[in-house]
Formats: sequence, C-alpha cells, structure tokens
Amino acid sequence: MALFHIFLVAIVQGITEFLPISSSGHLILLPKLTGLADQGQMIDVAVHVGTLLAVMIYFWADLRDAIIGLPRLISGRADTPGARLALLLLVASVPVIAFGLLLQLTGLEEQMRSITVIGWTTLVFGLLLYWSDQTGDSVKTAKDWNIQDAMMIGVWQAIALIPGTSRSGITITGARFLGYARHDAARVSMLMSVPTIFASGLFLGGEVVLTANMGLLRDGVIAALLAFVAALIALSLMMRLLRSVSFTPYVIYRIFLGLSLLGFAYL
Repeated sequence: MALFHIFLVAIVQGITEFLPISSSGHLILLPKLTGLADQGQMIDVAVHVGTLLAVMIYFWADLRDAIIGLPRLISGRADTPGARLALLLLVASVPVIAFGLLLQLTGLEEQMRSITVIGWTTLVFGLLLYWSDQTGDSVKTAKDWNIQDAMMIGVWQAIALIPGTSRSGITITGARFLGYARHDAARVSMLMSVPTIFASGLFLGGEVVLTANMGLLRDGVIAALLAFVAALIALSLMMRLLRSVSFTPYVIYRIFLGLSLLGFAYL
C-alpha cells in the first residue's frame, strides 16, 4: 500500500474519530471521492488501535481508576469511583454492541455505506447537535454521570453505527440534551469511546491480524502511529477549545458537507 494512501487514511481517521463529524463517514467517502482503493480491514484495525491509544493516554487518570475498580465490580461491588465508572462504561456499551450485531446479521451495514445515507445523516445529526447545544442546560458535570444517563447516552451511541452520524457527535448530543455542560458532555463521550473502539477493533481484527503478511503488518504499524498522533492532537485541541467555543463550527462543517454530498448524490 502506498505511503501516501496510508498517511491519508490515518490522518482522516485520527482527526475525525473524536471530532463530532463522523470518522466512518469520511473513511467511506475517501475511496468514493478520490478513486483510491479501499484501504482494507488491516488498516482499519490499525487506525482504530491508534485512536484507542490516543484517548486512553489523554484520559488515563480516569481509565486507570476504572481498570483498578473492575475487579471490585466483577465481585459485585460498585462502591468506589473506579468501580462505578467501570460499571457506567459497560452499561453504556451494551446498546451499541447489540445494535452492531443486529446490523451484521441482517446485512444492513453494507447497504447503508452510500453517499446518500452519509449526506443525510451528516446534515440531520449535525442540526440535531446544534439544537442540543443551543437548548441544553449546563447543570451536570461528568461526576453526575449515572446509570440512567449511561443507558440513554448508550442508546444514542448505537445510532452512530449508521455511517455519517458520528459516534462522538451523537453521544455529545445526547449528553447535552440531558443537561451536561459542553466540556463534560465531550468527556463522557470520549470515555465511552474506549470500550466501543476496543470492541470494534477486536471484531475487525482477529482473523485479519493472524493472516496478515509482513508488508501489511508494517503498513498497519505506520497507520496506527500516524492515527495516534493525529487523534491526540485533535482530541487535545477540541477539549481545550470547548471551554470557550461551542459546537457550532463543527455543525457548519457538517451542513456544508451534508449538502455537498446530497447534491453530488442526487444531481
């Protein structure tokens, strides 16, 4: 695989994974709009690993507590902040895993990988993000996250399996509707991404990694490193900007992209 192609895929994935503009939508559009060949599952797995490492490093303090609390949770106790966070992350992951299995079994996933679908989801869910951001209260912080909210935001997260929706965008939308402040809504969304990206990587990667040759493995390592750097930079900038800037710039981008894709699809 050409180095430029690896670079392009990794940078697109790294930047768009945590910004509310849909990484899956951009990765599907990349070969459709550029004429490049599909990057294949090996590179998909690699860039997922890169973005997973980025979010784990950025939120390591929280995730370390959740990992330490996991044995207590397994023993039936959620009486520490870490065990409670582990429980909330597990609860929030159930809907997306269930919906993902349903899409795989029914074959609907492949049918939704079209420019028309991505155009509509980019536009509609971008406008929904704007609505939630402008009308949602800012009375809750990440410390107020509870099981009921985890379930509800988890359902929102499941919708992100429709290409173009954006996992981070839809979970932030759900959190803002529930009254979480912008920065805290993004924090909850990013923490929720860890088990989701991990599960996605396992699902995609088992057979692919075992059957890959040295050339593919080398390409995968390069893609993972590039995606890691791009994702860490994008995540750091977004979390910093959210202390003073709304989600409106991302909404404007989504409206422009959505309308352009729909125009391309229909005209």
